[in-house]
Amino acid sequence: MKQYNPQDIRNVGVIGHGGAGKTSVAEAMLFLSGVNDRLGKVGDTSSLMDYDPDEVDRGHSVSASIAFCEWGGNKVNLIDTPGDGNFIADTPAILRVVDGVILVISAVDGIQFYTEKVWSWATEQDIPKIIFINKVDHEQANVKAVLESIKRKFKVSPFCVHTAVGAGEEFTGVIDVLSKKSYTYQKDGSGKNKNDAIPDGMLEEINFSFGELTELVAEVDDELTENYLENGELSDKEFDVGLKKGLKEGKLLPVFLGSATKNVGIDLLMNSIIDYLPSPDQRGSVKGKSPKDGSEKLCNADPESSLSALVFKTVADPYAGKLTLFRVFSGVIKADSSVYNATQEIVERVGQVSLLQGKKQVSTSEISAGDIGTVAKLKVTTTSDSLSSENNPVQFDAISFPKPVLTKALLPKTRADEEKISDALKRLCEEDPTLSVERKAESHELLVSAMGQVHLDVSLQRMKRRFGVEVDVRTPKVPYRETIRGTTKVQGRHKKQSGGRGQFGDTWIEISPLKKGGGFVFEDNIVGGAIPKTYIPAVEKGIKESMEAGIIAGYPMVDIKVRLYDGSYHDVDSSEIAFKIAGSIGFKNGVPDCRPTLLEPIMTMDVTVPSEFVGDIMGDLNSKRGKVLGIDADDDQQNIRAEVPMAEVLNYLADLNSMTSGKGVFTMEFDHYDDVPEHLKAKIIEENQKDLEKTG
Repeated sequence: MKQYNPQDIRNVGVIGHGGAGKTSVAEAMLFLSGVNDRLGKVGDTSSLMDYDPDEVDRGHSVSASIAFCEWGGNKVNLIDTPGDGNFIADTPAILRVVDGVILVISAVDGIQFYTEKVWSWATEQDIPKIIFINKVDHEQANVKAVLESIKRKFKVSPFCVHTAVGAGEEFTGVIDVLSKKSYTYQKDGSGKNKNDAIPDGMLEEINFSFGELTELVAEVDDELTENYLENGELSDKEFDVGLKKGLKEGKLLPVFLGSATKNVGIDLLMNSIIDYLPSPDQRGSVKGKSPKDGSEKLCNADPESSLSALVFKTVADPYAGKLTLFRVFSGVIKADSSVYNATQEIVERVGQVSLLQGKKQVSTSEISAGDIGTVAKLKVTTTSDSLSSENNPVQFDAISFPKPVLTKALLPKTRADEEKISDALKRLCEEDPTLSVERKAESHELLVSAMGQVHLDVSLQRMKRRFGVEVDVRTPKVPYRETIRGTTKVQGRHKKQSGGRGQFGDTWIEISPLKKGGGFVFEDNIVGGAIPKTYIPAVEKGIKESMEAGIIAGYPMVDIKVRLYDGSYHDVDSSEIAFKIAGSIGFKNGVPDCRPTLLEPIMTMDVTVPSEFVGDIMGDLNSKRGKVLGIDADDDQQNIRAEVPMAEVLNYLADLNSMTSGKGVFTMEFDHYDDVPEHLKAKIIEENQKDLEKTG
């Protein structure tokens, strides 16, 4: 396999909202460059990028995929990312390893929620961007409106490199404003075009657009501005210098037009990748740190430097086993070698290294600085781990993934499924960091959290297909808590005599409430040896066990202080078990006199919806006993912040999708516990008692 120098590589992420046509853009590039012998279609086996059975079935990407091609003597690594909220989590990982992005926007739908989301992620990391407005051939395409929204929402000055020739079904090509060349494309999807004269009546528009662009370029630099104001124009050299500087500094944003499914404008977009997006060596140093002392280390795209690489994705391949995908920032990873995992502090043996062409692995001798590759069957390495040389370890910051918003309880269908489920879920979580698993001891539930219902469905389908494990899904139990509001003093006495050695333990305790978050405090105030020191830990243990089991409803108790201040013992019959039971008896007898109450978990929520849905959302949150904390407006999107009881929002994702036709998104996390309203307590206690009786 041919090796490329860092200056001849482009690592490009294709990002945007779901349905904008990202995969179609990538497929057209692979076809034009000769990687695929036909124009791959989404939801079809002809697609190189959407090859997973779930993607073929659903007709859209569910995970990021990688392919490479050569264009103009340069190697282009294309990483196609999902744009659906259920699978968007791959995008932050991809943004850590690319040097530039193509933001694909539909000329029909314009800027949508995840268009803005991925833009902000890329902007936070100072990643150079170019925009491709897709679907210009659609009868409802409105390029002008999209350009206006780009300017308004992204607070940038886009310059449209292209002007469309024809509209809707009559869209036949583009005019390049910079070169003032017109490109007319064949209608067979081949991507072939010819240079034509600029159509009558459009030359004036092109000259006007070029003048606007010249003004934008002149504003990049004070010296250029002075020259432009003095001469009324910029020389070709000045224009070129200003254009490149503006792109590098993010002051200029080039926009291209086309249709991926018709293969119009894709070749010009590929030229722009080489011309406008940086190579790894142009991007600059990547910051890491020494795992030993935390000192900063700068990694440059130099094959001769010490190795540094970041694992950004893990794939559970049914044939090759676990595939580890990585980007090499400096040095080289060679086949049949060893690398040091600086995150796990372990040496890993590397066998064959490969490049990914969709699902196909292309063997190579090494993956050099600036390039992206994969290795199979590493034992412990997982996503976010840093690879380096053992004598010069480098660790990169872990990738930050979005938090799941949907949690469900899983029940294995058979005993065989129960035995296999842990391993299956472990493998799925290795592949997908946004899928999390937790076993709740108090409710005996296996909880799985996902980015949405579709994400959960796909994960469970994969578990069935790959590992043969089937499960039932149900709504999880709410983790209520019990506490007290009053104080009491009570005796706990245990005496048992049935021949032979008896049991005797006698305790006096004071039970009182703590502030929220106080947990449990046990205070030993025994004086004069009323209870021997050896038995006091047993008293505490008995009380703790009673707290775990709950007193009024069977839920764990919190925020309680117990003071052991008196008691008595028997020289022969007293024992640890006797005092453990005595402590438990005293606590159980005393709690009912301390005004016990039930607590429920309260979640903080951020709900983002188009403005027209704000009233419905606020009304719904109020009906769910929610408390709206504030609203932040951003053009036609509104962000509502609220506190809501967990019990009311266990199925909120479905409610939100129903109210907004799928246009709303939210995040949710636990904030604190608060009292359950009096009118709801009896029902909660009754339901939990029934569950406890069932589980025996």
